Amino acid sequence: MDKQAVAEQFMKGFDCSQVVLAECADRLGISREEASRMSAAFGGGMGIGETCGAVIGAMIALGMKYGHFSEEDMSQKDVMNSKRAEFIAKFTEKYGSCSCRNLLGHDLSVPGEFEIVLEEGLLFDFCPQVVSDTLKILEEVL
Repeated sequence: MDKQAVAEQFMKGFDCSQVVLAECADRLGISREEASRMSAAFGGGMGIGETCGAVIGAMIALGMKYGHFSEEDMSQKDVMNSKRAEFIAKFTEKYGSCSCRNLLGHDLSVPGEFEIVLEEGLLFDFCPQVVSDTLKILEEVL
């Protein structure tokens, strides 16, 4: 998904975490609705500038694909941890941080900062590029 397509999803009201997970939905065996619902609370670094929502969406996708669910299969946890580390390494190599606050240069937990992000055009320019790149990295790791 290119930057423009991501920006269009943002204009429809979807957050970065939702766009990432919804793009993986078919591959993960879930509906786009389920993907959007389960990732809805994570946009904007959970709304407080913590871990980038796109990264969280990717983590959910990796967990659904590689996560362990049985104590008899703890070797799967090693697989999951390896996939997570691979994704994080590639993302931080490109962006230097997984923190929404660091990526944007603004703290969304501070009143008025979101408005500055909008004024600077980051939400519809920088963030869509981050989501597009996240999807590319996730494709390599999945």
